[in-house]
Amino acid sequence: MDTLHRALVVIDYQNDFVIGPMGCADALALEPLIFDKVSEAIDNGEDVYFTMDTHKTEDYADSAEGRKYPTLHCIEGTSGCEIFGRLKRLSTEAAVFTKSTFGSVELAKHLQAVGYSEIELCGVVTNICVIANAVLIKTLLPECNVVINPDLVASGDRELGEAALDVMSSLGITVLGH
Repeated sequence: MDTLHRALVVIDYQNDFVIGPMGCADALALEPLIFDKVSEAIDNGEDVYFTMDTHKTEDYADSAEGRKYPTLHCIEGTSGCEIFGRLKRLSTEAAVFTKSTFGSVELAKHLQAVGYSEIELCGVVTNICVIANAVLIKTLLPECNVVINPDLVASGDRELGEAALDVMSSLGITVLGH
């Protein structure tokens, strides 16, 4: 009998996306839910990963992302770049992947090399980094059940967040309740 080889990925749950310039009340409300989810995964012996959006001040404004989203955020070495709240402590028990763009190719390739049967994603921002990472992971692991619980993701723009959930569902990603 095959056993389910699961992983949990927490996307960009950092100060600047929760209480900083890119933050929103919906992101802040996720903290106890994601904390419980990560604690449970660790207790169950599942692999847990965090991504961290990380930029350098000197080149952000000149990047394609900086031109589209000109708000400085998650600058390397600042408190805004740190994992938010109680999750910061839990992130020390996980693998952390820094990235300078929406999706982490390095993370997706790592997950592919391990060969998971199910990967759940949570975090922020649903319509930007969550969807980018979900699509990368589903592309490299087409037979993997990639799962998104809408109660564990947030976006400053709820309408775009809902649209992203619909798009992910149409791509074969399991969006609970869709």
